[in-house]
Amino acid sequence: MAGRDSRKIIAVADTAVLAKAAAELLLARIAENSGRIAICLTGGSSPKQLYELLATEAYRGKIPWDRVHWFIGDERFVPVSDIRNNMATARGIFLDRFAPASHIHPIPTDTANPDEAAARYEHELKSFYGAGALDPVRPLFDVVLMGVGPDGHTASLVPGDPVVDITDTDVAITGPYQGRRRMTLTFPIINRSRRVLWLVTGAAKAGMLVRLRDGDPSIPASHVRRDPALVLADRAAAARLGNEKTLEAQK
Repeated sequence: MAGRDSRKIIAVADTAVLAKAAAELLLARIAENSGRIAICLTGGSSPKQLYELLATEAYRGKIPWDRVHWFIGDERFVPVSDIRNNMATARGIFLDRFAPASHIHPIPTDTANPDEAAARYEHELKSFYGAGALDPVRPLFDVVLMGVGPDGHTASLVPGDPVVDITDTDVAITGPYQGRRRMTLTFPIINRSRRVLWLVTGAAKAGMLVRLRDGDPSIPASHVRRDPALVLADRAAAARLGNEKTLEAQK
């Protein structure tokens, strides 16, 4: 299990600074790969300012759009017209304006049921990867963006759901959570990514961020074991961390 020493936490002044730091880190990770690049986005409120920043002239010109492919870590089984659709949010903010349509890989929600959506997305991942099965030692994603909820969930891997312990599939269906079944990447594929970048904002996450730092095995977020992992947290989320070596305050 990953512990506190394997997660570097950088505390920044506010969400605007966090978005800028995340954008710079994302560009740095993209620059490491001269070939095809796969970025896995996250939903929720924390990444929205990052997505808005990537759409600005200062950043969009630095992204090799012809080489970058965009995926999503989890999705509610709702239509793309629903404001709760994670990939639709990212598409509306920046992807549809700049990324080639064939480079955007949503979890399909126009299917008969969530099980079909998950099966189609897993097929999409394997087709992109170019193999019948995803190799445990060869990453698909160059970067996976992650968030953590006040209850310790990440992606749609929530406390008490058996999906947290799945090891034989890369895309799974959760039980109803906040009124909706969801499709989510599972920990095996997340832990095979090259980089994990956490975005954590808001005072409601402060207690959970301490538990994530300490590798508390009772929360799903601690099952992300891709080391080293970098956590960007705004001042409110980092309020309970204290003056530790893992905390670097930035203005």
